[in-house]
Amino acid sequence: MAKRKVAKCTVRRLRVFGILSLICILYFVFCLCYEMYEIHKLKVEEYQLKEEYKQLKKEAKDLTVQIEELNNPEYLASYARENYSYSKDGEYIIKLNNKEKEVKKVDKDIKVDYVVVGISIFVVVFFTSIILRGRKSK
Repeated sequence: MAKRKVAKCTVRRLRVFGILSLICILYFVFCLCYEMYEIHKLKVEEYQLKEEYKQLKKEAKDLTVQIEELNNPEYLASYARENYSYSKDGEYIIKLNNKEKEVKKVDKDIKVDYVVVGISIFVVVFFTSIILRGRKSK
């Protein structure tokens, strides 16, 4: 089979439009990955805000119960003795220090963010390699 001759201007035009289309495809893939990342961040923030809302709601309920209990004079006296070292006549106060251990949370959001960025980079490299292989075979 004889090779068909293609004009230089046609080859040049194909190269220019091929490079422009490759740039557009990579730009759109990047935008898609970036928007996926932003959506993920917003979902994580939504989850955190919902958890904070639940905690604040529970705290508000506890505070209303505590307000009702503080209206009781007996409870108020025992609360003052426990928290402010008030004592009755003839009582001695001995305080013991109970140190509460703080549990450190591992920030899972950072790990998930790295996964999203890694997947987006993989997608861009994968499509770029497919496009370049297609060009080499021609």
